[in-house]
Amino acid sequence: MLLCAAGALTVARAASLQITPVTVNLRPDESATAITLSNDGTEPIYGQVRVFRWDQANGDDALLPTQDMVASPPLIQMAPGSRQIIRLLRTGPQAPQAEQSFRVLIDEIAPPDLGAQSGVTVRLRYSVPIFITPGAITPPKMTWTVQRVGGQWVLEARNDGGLRAQVAAVQLISGDRVYDINKGLLGYALAGRTRRWQLSLPPDATLRAPLKLRARINANPAEAAVTLSPAP
Repeated sequence: MLLCAAGALTVARAASLQITPVTVNLRPDESATAITLSNDGTEPIYGQVRVFRWDQANGDDALLPTQDMVASPPLIQMAPGSRQIIRLLRTGPQAPQAEQSFRVLIDEIAPPDLGAQSGVTVRLRYSVPIFITPGAITPPKMTWTVQRVGGQWVLEARNDGGLRAQVAAVQLISGDRVYDINKGLLGYALAGRTRRWQLSLPPDATLRAPLKLRARINANPAEAAVTLSPAP
């Protein structure tokens, strides 16, 4: 689950929203599923739930409006200690030819009376990925490139396979130097798409060919050659 702050908190609170599962996988013949929200805190939680088609363009994630999947209910109000079932209903094609990806955005918002006073609309945003995967599909087929752009190292992952690639625990190996890019999840390269990430390397980092990458792709260990591209 991706979690990001979407607005500054102006009041102390003890609300705590838990979401299960953190990733949703659907078969092509499944028309509905559900996620469960739990309020483990001591204050009510107010929120809105929306579904977007998830794509990638120009090396970055893009969330697009969609009617192919809807969430019910779209608005939530949860008392402390309560649970809420969110139904996810498919309304688009039931037999996709390629893997489809969506994201459910759950915005935790201020109570109606407080929101009007403080101007805070969204407190926290939770993003849950959804994948609809056909039965016969090719695994991720990755091509890796590192390039220096505007003084910043950039890692590019091109996925020519039919299945998304969840990229985690990334290392770059250049000669006898090993650079830990991240310990956990770096992100996804969706099927047939290209994703880029800026890398936070030490100031004295020098990357030279031959360059290798170690990572966990969909939780499986992987090692691959990396093309060191000249600066544009």
